Amino acid sequence: MSGIYIAHEDEFDAITELWEASVRATHEFLSDDDIAWLRPRIRNEYLRAVTLRVFRDDAGVIRGFLGVSPGNVEMLFVAPEARRQGIGAALLAYAVRELDCTRVDVNEQNPQALAFYQREGFEVIGRSALDGQGRPFPILHMRLATAEAAP
Repeated sequence: MSGIYIAHEDEFDAITELWEASVRATHEFLSDDDIAWLRPRIRNEYLRAVTLRVFRDDAGVIRGFLGVSPGNVEMLFVAPEARRQGIGAALLAYAVRELDCTRVDVNEQNPQALAFYQREGFEVIGRSALDGQGRPFPILHMRLATAEAAP
């Protein structure tokens, strides 16, 4: 049965493959070298650093995944062939409802992601010129519009 499930370490290779396919379909601003630099970090560091959930289709195939830290969606990716089927929205709703996430950072150069989060009720509340690794990929900081601002 399709749905959202806890991810396991033995699925990290499949999740990393999905990540790369999704990034290649949506992050035109990243070069092959950027992706090659990120890939082992995703697989060996970043997936371990978050609360990780996967969306499985009826055949049990992972079609999307979500990684969160307290209050923040850190990563949300959907397989290119599974886009526009409600998987991203389902994962995000789960993050908000079950994991208390009200914030997300989005690459400014990824207008599809920005539009998705805005459709889902998030608003831009700030901008950083550099990404989390100090590289020149501007980040938009977003918050769920219905969430109260942190003190």
